Amino acid sequence: MIAPHSSSPSPVPASARPVRKAVVPAAGLGTRFLPATKATPKEMLPVVDKPAIQYVVEEAAKAGLDDILMVTGRHKRAIEDHFDHAFELEQALAAKGDTVRLDAVRDPARLADIHHIRQGDPLGLGHAVLCARHHVGDQPFAVLLGDDLIDARETLLSRMLDVRDRYQGSVVALMEVDPSQVHLYGCAAVEATGEDGVVRVTGLVEKPAPEHAPSNYAVIGRYVLDPRVFDVLERTAPGRGGEIQLTDALQELAAGGTVHGVIFDGLRYDTGDKGDYLRTVVRLACERPDLGPEFTAWLREFVAALPEEEGAGQEESRAA
Repeated sequence: MIAPHSSSPSPVPASARPVRKAVVPAAGLGTRFLPATKATPKEMLPVVDKPAIQYVVEEAAKAGLDDILMVTGRHKRAIEDHFDHAFELEQALAAKGDTVRLDAVRDPARLADIHHIRQGDPLGLGHAVLCARHHVGDQPFAVLLGDDLIDARETLLSRMLDVRDRYQGSVVALMEVDPSQVHLYGCAAVEATGEDGVVRVTGLVEKPAPEHAPSNYAVIGRYVLDPRVFDVLERTAPGRGGEIQLTDALQELAAGGTVHGVIFDGLRYDTGDKGDYLRTVVRLACERPDLGPEFTAWLREFVAALPEEEGAGQEESRAA
């Protein structure tokens, strides 16, 4: 008796597979932090006692992204070294029995399978993402910008991956900002989907003037991208600043109805700005159980001792 033929299940298209890869662009010159970034990558500036980029990699790993490609430049060797093993240092700490610091030194190399590629020319975020094409292939992938830190208690990236699973296409993170600030961001035109916190993105504009902004929903540094974005980036002409803008490529995909946005209203820290960087360090230090109580007590005394006219002058300076 011959068993009936059972056809094999159809293969799952690569673009519909679960997201496992992440790309972290880290090739910028960090000019806003000169002279500190003359010889030190801005992504390696410490936020309390970890470099900013480690927070980003930890976020990706926590969301299940275990294959991470860093797009760096020729002056970013320190990033590669940080996520590698430091044999002599580890050996010295082990000999002293300093297991706490030994684990801290080993942790970056154990977070994920981390790869590096160099962006030969600083041609913009879109070009940096395009440099990842060979590594990513035809699979969906996440992009995390090193200047944007999302609080470890938030689940933004996991939510975005879930939206990608359900809607396919690409997903961007959106945050409401004051209309006066939209010129600092890519800005999205959106329409409701019927799902709380999820919108369909119908258009994107890179750093528009407030009067031309389609909304006050700003794109922040988290993306989950369909591999079709690579074909679009290949033919995307340089845009604002003479750079290849990821926003311009996503605008083309949005026109086809394949881009969604997850609205984020949680804790985010911008380490690409000096003032926000300092506020990030202070806030995270205050929340550390090993540093917070003593540091917070000192901070209260320090602020209480500030002359009132100095505080007023600072407020006037910020307003200006």
